Amino acid sequence: MFEFVWPWVFLLAPLPWLLRLLLPPADSGEAALKVAFLDELESLSGRRARLRLPGWRQQAPFVLLWLLLLTAGARPEWIGEPLPLPTSGRDLLLAVDVSGSMEYADMQWQDETISRLELVKRLLGQFIEDRRGDRVGLILFGSQAYLQAPLTFDRQTVRTWLEEAMIGIAGKNTAIGDAIGLGLKRLRLRPAQSRVLILVTDGASTAGEIDPQVAARLAAEEGVRIHTIGIGADPRQSGLPGLLGLTPGLDLDEPTLRAIAEQTGGTYFRARSTEELHAIEETLDRLEPVAQPPSQARPARPLYPWPLAAALLLGLLPVARTLWPPRARLGGARR
Repeated sequence: MFEFVWPWVFLLAPLPWLLRLLLPPADSGEAALKVAFLDELESLSGRRARLRLPGWRQQAPFVLLWLLLLTAGARPEWIGEPLPLPTSGRDLLLAVDVSGSMEYADMQWQDETISRLELVKRLLGQFIEDRRGDRVGLILFGSQAYLQAPLTFDRQTVRTWLEEAMIGIAGKNTAIGDAIGLGLKRLRLRPAQSRVLILVTDGASTAGEIDPQVAARLAAEEGVRIHTIGIGADPRQSGLPGLLGLTPGLDLDEPTLRAIAEQTGGTYFRARSTEELHAIEETLDRLEPVAQPPSQARPARPLYPWPLAAALLLGLLPVARTLWPPRARLGGARR
């Protein structure tokens, strides 16, 4: 189907004629001589004078040029048949801990020791990329919780925001209750059976205004399912000394995370290694999608380059006439 995106542009069609009526004529600055014996001059010179074309023939190229420009400005498009969009109906909101303890380097990735946050970025980044048909959002929390990316089908942008997350960007402490509360606020307007919050943290709740248990109870009432992931290597296995003799892995409040998951119908996962995180990713990938009203999109192919190119070629004709004028001599007189 053919249509114009901005058809109101054609209202500008009479603009050149209005300007011609309202503005004074331009003065070329050249002298003009009118004679009544043009035929005699033609016979003496052996040349024929070029007759002035009628007004409509002079203006036709410029009228066509103006109409082509208006057509291009109106943005013509060819609208194709509607195509269904792949939507599974899941709304996945990721809440990632970026507190100071996530900087602790006790995780392994391809024989390389990296921080907990770096491992989360690498694994959840691929997890986000694989969520075709799902809406994915991102919350970063520390002492406060912030919505970094709302629920969207643009998975690449969400992954970029996750990769750019920095330690301490939301504070050094951990506000698990506030993160759940913010996630509940963003998910409560979504369909009841598709609300999923994935909470990733390595510590206990040490900040925030909402108690995690209270936030979990509210989430359960709203039908938001929370999967919790406790990250951090086992202190007895990592062999890495903590700062000032303290090991961040011991701060993980597993009973609270397990209670949050059970209260909301979710699952608690313990991520001590890369292999366990891979297993968690596969488990989360098996979440059953919920059917939602299908959405459709009609592909649009822009056609404005064609009238614009035609206008450009037509506009080059006066330039060509100026650079290479036609020969005035049509024939000579015989004596």
